[in-house]
Amino acid sequence: MNKSDLVQSVIDNVHLKKKKRERQQYLFPELNCDFLSRGKAVSLVNSLFEIMAGRLEKGEQVAVQGFGRFKVKFKWAGKGRNPRTGESIIVESKRIVQFKAAPSFRERLNK
Repeated sequence: MNKSDLVQSVIDNVHLKKKKRERQQYLFPELNCDFLSRGKAVSLVNSLFEIMAGRLEKGEQVAVQGFGRFKVKFKWAGKGRNPRTGESIIVESKRIVQFKAAPSFRERLNK
């Protein structure tokens, strides 16, 4: 699944209720909602990822209820080996993002 698939899924599944109901909407309740435009859905998905990336850059943990949590982990510098040449190298220290699935999500996956 890529970003455009996620945007399409948001368009298909998110419906905003209208504030004012017309007579026709009492007979057909499915007419009582507005659908998101592609532009609004794209901006919604982009802003969600920007918020998550900003929090992770600060070193904070991002938890999504029922899905899992993302957290930043620090890895120290150490010795490594170039697999092509066999030459020993120093691997620099870095921060990596680690994901841990929620138990309910893990259970859904393993059914």
